[in-house]
Amino acid sequence: MILNANERTFEPFSLTRLLRTTFGEGSGERVCILIDLPDPADVKDFAFLNDERLSIQNYGYTVFYQGFQSGALAELNWTGGDFFAYKETGGSNLDMEDECFAPDGSQLSLDKDIYPNYDIILTVSTYSATAPLTAKCKEFGFRGATLHGLNQIIVDTGLSVDYEAVSADAERLRLGLTRADRFEIDFEVERGKYTLVLHTNGQEAQKSHGLCPPGKPDVANLPAGEVYFVPDGADGVFPFKYEEGTVGLLHVKDGKIFKSQFVYGDYAQIEAHNQKLADDPMTGAIGELGFGTQVLPFSGRDIQDEKILGTIHVATGRDDHLGGKLTPDLFKERLNASHDDVLYAPHKTPEIRLLEARMYKNGQTKVLIRNYQPADYMVALLEGRADD
Repeated sequence: MILNANERTFEPFSLTRLLRTTFGEGSGERVCILIDLPDPADVKDFAFLNDERLSIQNYGYTVFYQGFQSGALAELNWTGGDFFAYKETGGSNLDMEDECFAPDGSQLSLDKDIYPNYDIILTVSTYSATAPLTAKCKEFGFRGATLHGLNQIIVDTGLSVDYEAVSADAERLRLGLTRADRFEIDFEVERGKYTLVLHTNGQEAQKSHGLCPPGKPDVANLPAGEVYFVPDGADGVFPFKYEEGTVGLLHVKDGKIFKSQFVYGDYAQIEAHNQKLADDPMTGAIGELGFGTQVLPFSGRDIQDEKILGTIHVATGRDDHLGGKLTPDLFKERLNASHDDVLYAPHKTPEIRLLEARMYKNGQTKVLIRNYQPADYMVALLEGRADD
């Protein structure tokens, strides 16, 4: 298999191919597009298109809305193609306000006017809406996809792959990792070595694979391509890169980060994190361990980069959309109930070496990743030749 993204070729992006693969053959489903805006009323007459800072939302308009109007809607055998905006949440996977607006300026309700009236909802946003939409799809019965952080690299690569193949690769890795007892990840920063242990206790691995076929309410996260767990517990120490290059060491016990230790950078960021952990300990809860499964170029956006083979992400916060028990009501404040991925990838965390990631399963130890490269066992799983 090709392990170097520079050697891989991609078909030109096709909206029809992407959505038909993800959602299956159409049978008259009604679809709409949601975007988030600082002021959702700016969707009136598509005024937000004049703000160059809103490039993500521009993709929602040009790629999806205009794509539907240009014939994709008929090709998919869908109806609708309507466009709405809601207020940006301010954080990853925070619950959305109910108020939304249409391009004609009318004010609507997500719960009353959108969720019950559309079969497929596509959300192109700055902040991920996967968690709140997963909860809403179970309540209202729709299917959907979340595509936060879109840029041209993602459109040309992560959304231009065969998701049947992505699903098959993810399943091969899932079967190789499922029911593991625990995972250990070794990091190095400033010549210090640290290990984070995540306990999965025989848990079934899950996959994000980009397919959302008819018959079951569900929300796909695109680009897709990962195998993940909701850890039962975690212990140890792992490095964390804050904004502006500050690095701290996060100390974990009983599944929660309980303190950050200064390594270098702006000490005020460490102090602020420790104050937040003291004020609301649930913000330090470890909610996910994920492994990327795709060979893709780095896009500079976590939504794609966490899906790249050889990367690992550890998430804090709510995990109810992943089947976990960390729900928003457990947090002290609404704005604390986010799900935040901590991505370890060579372009994003060059200061931090990912020395090795290991799996312990059935009395055996399998090395999965070394120095951001998939180890032999992972490659063998993808090639269908691993002796599991």
